[in-house]
Formats: sequence, structure tokens, C-alpha cells
Amino acid sequence: MDSTAIITAMALAADSGHAAGLRIQGIDSVRSVAAASSLPIIGIVKRSLTDSPVVITPLIEDVDGLADAGASIIAYDATQRDRPIPTAAIVRRIQDAGLLAMADCACVEDGEQALSEGAHILGTTLAGYAYNRLPDNSPPDLNLIQNFAAMDSFVIAEGRFHTPGEAAEAIKIGADAVVVGSAITRVENITTWFSDAIAEAAETK
Repeated sequence: MDSTAIITAMALAADSGHAAGLRIQGIDSVRSVAAASSLPIIGIVKRSLTDSPVVITPLIEDVDGLADAGASIIAYDATQRDRPIPTAAIVRRIQDAGLLAMADCACVEDGEQALSEGAHILGTTLAGYAYNRLPDNSPPDLNLIQNFAAMDSFVIAEGRFHTPGEAAEAIKIGADAVVVGSAITRVENITTWFSDAIAEAAETK
């Protein structure tokens, strides 16, 4: 599914379904979607670095490319793990481009650091994926959402939101928006959820 044409088509489908914005990976895909949709785009670049566990927008050149491609918001890994560029430098570059910085956080301390460096949005994106890996079937980190909401920041809930009910609960407890990823875009995941449930039901029938 990771091709610019498919991603653009899925973005337009989400637009028609009343999405408030789009989180798009890859500079070419951001450029394509920005040309096709007027929705705000949270742009990211994912990299597999040999000397750092940071994946999401780790380099200054990623920020520059996303800004040029038409992102409205640039999300970056805001964890304080070993990384090629300090988070403060990433935020400054996003600000210099006149865009909003979304800090993809794993814990309260990440959020506090991000706000001190000028991030505009706190996301719970990496809760359960950095520092301590949780199983993919773990529920969303509602406690982190509540903690971020208490920090007087714009909060985007993200990470393991599989149902509309879970997304609604995030809004009720303080999130301003919810990013839904795999439950919309990853057909193989969605199919697995259904096939596993059907298999389990068949065994107990």
C-alpha cells in the first residue's frame, strides 16, 4: 500500500469521510496529497538509522523537504533517546519554516521537554513504542492524554486507536484531535483483527 498513488487515493477517501486533517509519511506523498486535498497535512519522514532508534523525522533535511512539499504541521520524534539532531534544533527548523511542530511523545517528560523547546502540539504517538515496547493489542494510553491535556497544550491522541469508541473516549478526556492510523490504512492489520476473532469464535462454537 506504500505508493504515492494509493496513499493519495486513501487521503481523498479520508477527506470525503470528513477527516479534519491527514498524517502523511514521505515527501513525495506529502507533495501529492497537498496537491489533491485542501486538508491540513501532518508530514513525517520515517528513516531506519543505524546509530539511533529514532525513526520519525530525525534530520533537518527531512524538515526542509516536508516544508517544501506542502506540510502544514511537521511531526518529529520528541523522545530524548540517542539521536542525530537534538529535538530543540528540529523544532527551531520547523518554526523557521513558519509551520507547526507536533512532538511525538512517549511519556510526560517528553511532553514537558517539547513544550519548553517551543513545540505547538503534543502527541501520544510513541507511548508504548519508545523506552518500553507494549504489545500492539494494548489499549491507547489514556493516562498520557489526560496528563498532556493538563499542560495547556493542543493534544493529539495517537497510538493503537482501533475503534470509533476509543477515539471518542480520547476526546472526552481532553484530546483535541485523534490520529487513526492502522485502523484505516493497514488492510492486513484490519483483516487480521477480523480473522482472529472469527477463528476464536469458531473454536468455541
